[in-house]
Amino acid sequence: MSARPGTVFWFAQHEMRLAWRDWLAMITAGRRERLPRAIMAVTTFVIFMHVVAYWMVARYAQAAADKATLVTIGASALLSWLLMISQAMESVTRAFYSRSDLDLILASPVAAEKLFAVRIATIAVLLPLMALPLAAPFIDMLITFGGIRWLGAYGLIFAMGAAATALAVTIVVALFRIVGAKRTRLLAQVAAAVIGAAFVIGLQVAAILSYGTLSRSSVLQSPTTLALAPGLDSAIWWPARAALGDGFALLSVLTASFAALAVVTLIVAPRFGAYAVSASAVGQVGSSRMRSSAFSQPGSPRAALRRKEWLLLRRDPWLASQTLMQMLYLIPPAVLLWRSFGDGNGAHQLLVPVLVMAAGQLSGGLAWLAISGEDAPDLVATAPVPTRYVVRAKIEAVLGIVAVVFAPLVAALAIVSPRHALATCGGIAAAAAAATAIQLWFRTQAKRSQFRRRQVSSRFATFAEAFSSIGWAATAAVAAASLCLAIVPGLLALGLVAGAWFMSPRPKHARMPA
Repeated sequence: MSARPGTVFWFAQHEMRLAWRDWLAMITAGRRERLPRAIMAVTTFVIFMHVVAYWMVARYAQAAADKATLVTIGASALLSWLLMISQAMESVTRAFYSRSDLDLILASPVAAEKLFAVRIATIAVLLPLMALPLAAPFIDMLITFGGIRWLGAYGLIFAMGAAATALAVTIVVALFRIVGAKRTRLLAQVAAAVIGAAFVIGLQVAAILSYGTLSRSSVLQSPTTLALAPGLDSAIWWPARAALGDGFALLSVLTASFAALAVVTLIVAPRFGAYAVSASAVGQVGSSRMRSSAFSQPGSPRAALRRKEWLLLRRDPWLASQTLMQMLYLIPPAVLLWRSFGDGNGAHQLLVPVLVMAAGQLSGGLAWLAISGEDAPDLVATAPVPTRYVVRAKIEAVLGIVAVVFAPLVAALAIVSPRHALATCGGIAAAAAAATAIQLWFRTQAKRSQFRRRQVSSRFATFAEAFSSIGWAATAAVAAASLCLAIVPGLLALGLVAGAWFMSPRPKHARMPA
């Protein structure tokens, strides 16, 4: 049934249709013929997650509402909520900067604030729907073995989505008013990355400083935490009690969350158009001074190409939030490294695979931007420089950034254990080179704005990159103990990379330049 044009329900149908198309394009990589396989993959994933959930939470389904249980559930809910806030901030920022229908909306004979209110509500609905594939298997296992009281967890997820959207819209609008549209895009992405990672990183840092381990449960279930936690009758535990099936707590959380969303929508929706106009104007203003100075420096063509790649990576509008998260998760290993100085507890052995894995993931994302996300491929192809110079410059730009990011950590590790530092350095070089090569072999022309969906362009390349990073991380970890034992995992990692080259769609164009 179709609603009358111009009404809230009509706008809601339109937004949900766009969301459905966006999700469908994401899981099928824009190819509808892949839909049956995508459905099979999603079904397999859901079944697998139920097995994992049974193994992890089934034995806790009969837990009573004591302080230890409330702390665990409350911490899990807080972590999920912070991740929702991070995702909501990214969605709101994209609504300001990336939607191309603004002129059409403002010129149409409808109340624009209705559409903007619907867009805010759509974000509030999509957030919990995106969280359900991961959360639902755990809730289902708790319901199966603990009773229907755990149904309250579903209600809590939707309440968290509404509250996260309200807070995200408030933060982004506040940034608009304080720093202006030009700086809001970057600051909002940085804030989203920090918010999403702050709680996990904080718990890991506290665990490292207190217990010398990366385990978060060591902090949450420690006597100190349980002693400092509020009493059982505190309103702070309402979200946790709502998940446990407390009707009053669930109703209170739902009411407060949706009331906050309604208030924010009533205040922001009438002004959303003005904010979006100012945001779109930012993207249309070029920096001629930067463009003229970027290539005026003397040097060889290869040096100019490297500067061009670094400049594009630095100016990429959506790279900050995607890579900053990976760099933030290096804080716990850095703290663990700092704490291991002089302790002799061998904690630095954990750093080797962590750093190698992070290097592989970071280089894969940067390589996709530099290789597949080239916005002017025809211009680059017709440039008066050999093609091998262009490819080599992209590779050197990516590897140079990875070297700058990880060199301080490797240097600090070398002071503690030169052997572990050497193994880490070799693993980082191998993982970064392998991830860059895989992106080169499976390169497909795409827009840089599709960076967050790069995994669906080639799922084989995505899995090859992930398993390659895991393989090189394992090789480096074993090499830190024994070079002879590292031969086997090293050969397996090389086999993965060779298999990726063999399965690449255009191997003859993908060979590394001499």
